[in-house]
Amino acid sequence: MTAKISQTPFSASRLPETIQRIGLGFDAHAFAAPEAGRPLILGGVEVPYERGLLGHSDADVLTHAIADALLGAARAGDIGTHFPDTDPSYAQANSLDLLARTKEVVCGSGWRIVDVDSVIVAQAPRLAPYRDEMRARLAQALDVKTDQIGVKATTTERLGFEGREEGISAQAIVLLQQPGRCNRAEQSEQPKQSGEGCAC
Repeated sequence: MTAKISQTPFSASRLPETIQRIGLGFDAHAFAAPEAGRPLILGGVEVPYERGLLGHSDADVLTHAIADALLGAARAGDIGTHFPDTDPSYAQANSLDLLARTKEVVCGSGWRIVDVDSVIVAQAPRLAPYRDEMRARLAQALDVKTDQIGVKATTTERLGFEGREEGISAQAIVLLQQPGRCNRAEQSEQPKQSGEGCAC
């Protein structure tokens, strides 16, 4: 007896489609005067230095850049929209708390954080000794593994406002993924499972 083999043609459109997006974020803040007594906070870490950064919140440029990158990739506005500096409730806010809230916005749209890479641009102070702690604190706020967070630091060889030690800037790029969608017309034919979409 010979078994019959189905001749149904393979349809690539029935495969689940993984959607990925990249987001880019940037932030910059000027240094406050030494007598202002502001701490220098970068990636949620207080870095010993004579001057902190001016800002409505704790002026954590690294965390702000990452938050903006996440929101951009999720097409969910920007950090100024969600946490405006005109709102007194965000005065001196801990930026890691704002980052955790940003993560909830991103996850609420069904996105999963795949990877974050970033760079701090500062002539001073030296930041290499604090990078691992920054990575750990950022990972905790985003509920991801530490190896999904990259933090680098560089100078501008005395060029620009960073090189003149007038302030610090940061840039970040993120990769988000939204699995479980089906291609084109097949999407409407597939039953949606409970909880499908939010991958965080």
